[in-house]
Amino acid sequence: MKRKLIVRSLIGLSALVMLLALADSGSAQRKRETRGRGMTKAQVKIVINRVEDRVDNFVKNFDRSLDRSKLDGTSREDWLMNRARDLESATDELSREFDRRDIWAENKEEVRKCLKIASDIDHNIRRNRYGSATESNWSRVRYELNTLADIYNLPKVSSMVYG
Repeated sequence: MKRKLIVRSLIGLSALVMLLALADSGSAQRKRETRGRGMTKAQVKIVINRVEDRVDNFVKNFDRSLDRSKLDGTSREDWLMNRARDLESATDELSREFDRRDIWAENKEEVRKCLKIASDIDHNIRRNRYGSATESNWSRVRYELNTLADIYNLPKVSSMVYG
């Protein structure tokens, strides 16, 4: 009799724990889905401006770093520089399209494009050494892009695998 009571109590306790865990994960999902919804267009524009500034600074620094690296004069250097310039163009386009549209959430595809390009660059920067200045600049770019990823409810640069 006591054994049945203990088993029933454990089953009931297990069910309660599972119910609480499911409720908590549902709450986390709702938070993720509404991350940027409380932001004004002006607040999002500030983040986009920071991204643009950081990317511009990174591209200049990255070009110098590549010229001093073992990749200098290779097709890999050209590909990496083209990707960096693609990111610069994509952030410029994001800024223009953002200014053109009334609702900031409509720029999700432009943000996704920036994040995709940044993921290519991030993968290469993590695999190779380009110097502390470039790596520090890239860290700031990645941070700002990940802020945008949060706002637009997209995967962060460091976690992205795009095809």
